[in-house]
Amino acid sequence: MTTLEKAKLWLTDTFDKETQNTIQNWIDTNSDDLEDSFYRELEFGTGGMRGIMGVGTNRLNKYTLGQATQGLANYLHTQFPGEEIKVAIAYDVRNNSKEFGKMCADVLTANGIKVLLFKEHRPTPELSFTVRDKKCNAGIVLTASHNPPEYNGYKVYWNDGAQIVPPHDDLIIKEVYSVKFDEIKFSGNDDLIEWIGEEQDDVYIDACMENSLYQKDKIGYDNLNIVFTSIHGTTYKTVPQALKKAGFTKVDLVREQMIPSGNFPTVESPNPEEPAALEMAMDLARITNGDIVIGTDPDGDRLGIAVRNLDGEIQLLNGNQCNTILTYYILEQWKKAGKITGKEFIGSTIVTSDIFIDIAAKFGIECKIGLTGFKWIGKMIREAEGEQKFVCGGEESFGFMTGDFVRDKDSCGSILLACELAAWCKANGKTVYQYMIEIYEEIGMYYEGLINVVRKGRTGAEEIKQMMTDFRENPPAEIAGSKVVEVRDYQEQTSLNITDSKKSVMDGIPKSNVLIYYTQDGTKVCVRPSGTEPKIKFYVSVKDSIASEQDFREKLVVLEQKINQVKADLKL
Repeated sequence: MTTLEKAKLWLTDTFDKETQNTIQNWIDTNSDDLEDSFYRELEFGTGGMRGIMGVGTNRLNKYTLGQATQGLANYLHTQFPGEEIKVAIAYDVRNNSKEFGKMCADVLTANGIKVLLFKEHRPTPELSFTVRDKKCNAGIVLTASHNPPEYNGYKVYWNDGAQIVPPHDDLIIKEVYSVKFDEIKFSGNDDLIEWIGEEQDDVYIDACMENSLYQKDKIGYDNLNIVFTSIHGTTYKTVPQALKKAGFTKVDLVREQMIPSGNFPTVESPNPEEPAALEMAMDLARITNGDIVIGTDPDGDRLGIAVRNLDGEIQLLNGNQCNTILTYYILEQWKKAGKITGKEFIGSTIVTSDIFIDIAAKFGIECKIGLTGFKWIGKMIREAEGEQKFVCGGEESFGFMTGDFVRDKDSCGSILLACELAAWCKANGKTVYQYMIEIYEEIGMYYEGLINVVRKGRTGAEEIKQMMTDFRENPPAEIAGSKVVEVRDYQEQTSLNITDSKKSVMDGIPKSNVLIYYTQDGTKVCVRPSGTEPKIKFYVSVKDSIASEQDFREKLVVLEQKINQVKADLKL
């Protein structure tokens, strides 16, 4: 079916007049918007369905979300026949999120499904927690994470509180695509809606404290200067409340950014991975003598942490560095408490630093590795229940979780943990940054860089596809002066040993369009198209050994130069 034919299907009475008028205008004026809005259907990626809001099959709107929700309703009825089905729904601060949330609730209740709907916007991890806490069959959250304001999205959670994975994801998608737009039931039944709010916040925050805090005597809690910003997102209420309840008394908020807004007026991008997003918070920390700066993304699952570096300046840590210090601290506490038996594990992903494999080995536990996305760590937890105890997990994209009470990355619990760690460090006469260097002295120094190559629209998608083909068929022989010794192809599920040309099958990880190159000196380069954004990502990890803070300073320069050389060699 051509793009024009698909568009003309939306000119019927199934669709509202405004939608019909927009499409007819595009057809009449031969607008480029028609092609981009209808050339494909939105797909579920690592973070669910995400796209620009607007008219068309390639846009987030009443009809594409309605189709997704009707398909989910149909699937739930097949999986839980004869049962009372419950679905929790949350939404973030984005434009239209609240309306989309109620619309999804209407579709579910029109299909006889009970809905637990948050009264106002809430963080994604609270939705994950609520699914299990309220014994729901599934959950939905309307969010586009840290994407620009024109985006929104839709994530589905299963009854374990984790995002859907095989076989449920593929089966739900089949149900979704089998739904015709005129089959969507939009006339909801409000009698089947249970509204939830502040009382659920209290239960969630208590669980965060229970799973994230270790110092019973609250060492240094009252002497830590914290600066926090929600960057206009959902944590404007929950995180300050959690910090206060936990006993942290010196908390300064970036007031301008504690106002929830889907337009994110004070930043270009509400992404705590980017130093610019935390600029106002870091400026405030310079005034208040802050020890630690923390910011969260709009739906409150990611967090960025900035601390004082060796020169006393506030510096944003990368995601791997954040997770390194949090993971090491937790495992130290577990070891002190005699809780490590060898049957524990931590979770990581294929694009995350390999330092977590080394940390797990030091403490005598396993590090399980999954595909990109916390849904795979959620799957690890579910499959290991009764046999292994999950301690914590993280991925390089500024996501971390402690314990298994939430089955998704969770900024609230992670913030409590980070603040306790910072307080403990300060009470012991060192900074978080120095603590990180001590870990590198023990484990080895890893340093990472991320390169995003953006290619928008249909032609961009084709460019990204061709780039992956080129890297797959013509892998580099050498990167940054070191020979490539192994190529892992997760689409073929094979590992090629370059030295002896032997190819082996990689078991246990589902197929994914990802390539990883390892070089002789331990450099790791991962190539992966984003599942939710129009970009291809290059994750670079380099490493060395250090013995002192001065050593760290010198090796940091060397490793940064090496990452730049990787970029040059791959022509990025």
